[in-house]
Formats: sequence, structure tokens, C-alpha cells
Amino acid sequence: MKQPIRIAILISGSGSNLQAIIDHQKHHAQEYEVALVISNKAEAYGLVRAQNAHIKTQVIDHTLFDSREAFDAELQTELDKAQIDLIVLAGFMRILTSGFTRHFLGKMLNIHPSLLPKYTGLNTHKRALEAGDTEHGLSIHFVTPELDGGPVILQAKVDVSPDDTEESLRQKVHQQEHIAYPLVIEWFAQNKLLFKDNQVWFEQTLLIEPQELNTTVSKPI
Repeated sequence: MKQPIRIAILISGSGSNLQAIIDHQKHHAQEYEVALVISNKAEAYGLVRAQNAHIKTQVIDHTLFDSREAFDAELQTELDKAQIDLIVLAGFMRILTSGFTRHFLGKMLNIHPSLLPKYTGLNTHKRALEAGDTEHGLSIHFVTPELDGGPVILQAKVDVSPDDTEESLRQKVHQQEHIAYPLVIEWFAQNKLLFKDNQVWFEQTLLIEPQELNTTVSKPI
């Protein structure tokens, strides 16, 4: 019988996506386990969420390291030691070095609050509103050395209303995140996803366009 894969979730804050993954995992224990939660901030509430679920936690404070490379080296050591199969970035507010991302290439996911390639970086909801977009959303992608530039696996779209604010738009996207991220982790655990030549293969078919939540999640485009 196939062993569940071991995932590590990296956080910096409240951990709402972490909670969604913990809740999902309870019904998919045969496929994956949350083996470790690491935060670069000791006060991150996500650590409490993990401890409440009896998940091992660790704090690696980036301010104690004299370089980004030194911090990433310690992070890499701990993840390798824990024999992690998949790393999930869930509100982890650190830009990772190319050496770290290459070490875990094809084994690390990120969720970004925009329809990539639109609005890489920060303040995505504000930028979507300022641009007058009628559609916004999120993207889940494999992490590569290029910031927010890895191949996108799944997107979820939300309508932008004329009366939307940054906060209301953020809430709309959050609701979709909590459905989308656990789904992609499930796909990875089921060996449905493959990262190859900076492209995504889903169920052995090259994804020309990202999957879209609620419409084409059952088959590749």
C-alpha cells in the first residue's frame, strides 16, 4: 500500500490556508500528511493552528541570519531532515534564493492572489481595482527561481463588482484559495501532477492553459 506523502507548510502569518489544508487532510489521510509547519515568525498564529492539530512546528527566525542564503540553507537542512515530499508556501513572506528553489524544483507550490501573469509581487487586489479589472482571482504554481513565474497549475476566478474594495476582493479570493489549494495538493499526492522542462503535466497531458476551479478540474485543457 502506498504511503501518504509528507508535506511541509511554510507560513509567516495567521495560516488560514494552512487551516484549510489541515481540514482537508483529515479526509485524505491515506494520500498525504502534514508532517511539519515552519514559520519565520514566532508570533505567527498559524503555529497555534498546527499545534492544535498535533502537527510538529518549528520557528526559523530570518532575523537571526546574516544573509538570505544562510537562512535558506538552514531551512533546506530542516526540510531535508524531515524527509519532505512536497513544500507548500502558504503566506510565507520570504523571497527564496535560486539555490533553494532549484533544490526543491518540482516539489514546491505557491499560491498567488492574482491571475498570473498579471500582478506578480504585492498589492494585487489594489492593482486589479486600479486597473478597472472585471475579473480577478488566484493562481497556484510550481515555484521556480523566477518570482511568481513558475508554471501555473490551477486558477480560480472571481468577479470584481463596482463596489468592491481591497478588503472585499481579498475575502472573495480567500474563499476560493481555501478550496483550490487543498485540491492541488491532493492532485500532487495522487501523482496527477508532474513538473518537467518548466511545464506542468496533468494526468500525463501537457497543460497548455491552467486548470480552472469549478469548470475543468476533472480533465486537462
